Amino acid sequence: MYSIADKKYVNKGLLVDKTELIDIDGFFMASQNKVFQIQGSNIRKIRVVNKNLANPLVTKKVLGRYKQLVGLIMELLVEDDDSGETCREALNQIEKFRMELKNKYRDYLSQVEMEKILKHLALLEKESKQKLFEIEHQYQMYQNDNRRSR
Repeated sequence: MYSIADKKYVNKGLLVDKTELIDIDGFFMASQNKVFQIQGSNIRKIRVVNKNLANPLVTKKVLGRYKQLVGLIMELLVEDDDSGETCREALNQIEKFRMELKNKYRDYLSQVEMEKILKHLALLEKESKQKLFEIEHQYQMYQNDNRRSR
C-alpha cells in the first residue's frame, strides 16, 4: 500500500489520501536513498502492514542499530574517565534502546530475538553499573584520604 502526495491523483479519487493512512498500524520501510520509484512516482514512505513481511525488515534495522549501540558502549566503557560520565552515558543509551525496542518493535520481532537482545543489554548494563560503582568507590576513597591528611 502506498500513497502519492500529488493532489491531481487524490482529487480524482484514484488513490488513498494520507489522512486515511494515519490510523493504519504498520512499520515504515525506508530505502538507502529514501525515495522509491513506483509507477513513475516518487514515494517517500511505505508502511508494511503485514507483520510477517515486516519481521525481516525490522530485524535487519534493529540488529544494525544494536551493533552500533554495542560498539558505542564498548567505546564508552574503555574510555578512562574518572568522573563516571561515560558510564552514565552508556547506561542512558542502553535504557533508550531498550525502551525503543519495547515500544516500537515489540510487535514485529520474534520472542527469541527480543530475549536475546534484552539479555545482552542486561549484561552490558550490569558491566556499566559495576564500572560506575568502582569509579564512585575510588572517588570516595580519595575524598576520605584527603580528609585524613588535614
